[in-house]
Amino acid sequence: MHIIKADVLGMCFGVRDALAIIDAVNDPEAVTIHGELVHNEKVLDDLADRGFNMLGEKQRQTLPMTQTVLITAHGISDKERTRLKGAGKELIDTTCPLVTRAHQAAQKLRSEGRYVLVIGKRGHVEVQGIIEDLASYDVLQSPDEVRAYPHAKLGVMCQTTTPVRHADEIVAAIRAKNPQADIRVIDTICHPTKDHQKALDRLMGEVEAMVVVGGHNSNNTRQLVLRCQARGLPAYHVQGPEDLRPEWFDGIETVGLTAGTSTLDATIDAVEEALHHIAHQPALV
Repeated sequence: MHIIKADVLGMCFGVRDALAIIDAVNDPEAVTIHGELVHNEKVLDDLADRGFNMLGEKQRQTLPMTQTVLITAHGISDKERTRLKGAGKELIDTTCPLVTRAHQAAQKLRSEGRYVLVIGKRGHVEVQGIIEDLASYDVLQSPDEVRAYPHAKLGVMCQTTTPVRHADEIVAAIRAKNPQADIRVIDTICHPTKDHQKALDRLMGEVEAMVVVGGHNSNNTRQLVLRCQARGLPAYHVQGPEDLRPEWFDGIETVGLTAGTSTLDATIDAVEEALHHIAHQPALV
């Protein structure tokens, strides 16, 4: 079995920067991470082992007990930032700059008097941070959810990890159902997400199956899996080498390997090594 890696895979600069910031923290026990730093279970386990306090993403309404609070790469709303500072908390901010740009885009559209349509996963922590600062909005997960809106001006932006094609389909539906509206679209899909998706597209035609490495809660990793499935290509979402099953690759001559933007280099290397081990196992008769 031949293994081909995508030419773009794994951690983006936003995740690397967040990890670099947290690595510089001298007293982890004095810091509470406000949610999941990144959607990667291996990273979260390592942070817990180092002594960081962590609030689950569904517990973020709870006020952290520590004086210092670390804001995750997914960001928070200005409303939540004000709440934490008002309680006397000191913030360490690891928000990805491209997430900050998405927040700014939503506020720009709002300031223009537009009804804001956010394309993304309802309930996702990044989306939640964006909509908490909006008085009125709609979150759209699919073209089927688009409706005719009673607003003369509409503004559209995206969760940063939205697949480009999916966003285009929803924007097309918005335009079709609101032909009289003044519609402004700001592209907030991040370049690392686009680059990962393009690299996957290039690889899919060369392989018979794909292994996608990343956290089970990682939206961008999940989107890579769905992208493969939409092309009819078998795709296996694993968090690490222990999730691989040799029987997946019976009769497979060429397998692709890619990874989400919050996946550690060491995890990708371990999965690749495990795939090579599977490839050199004698076939079962």
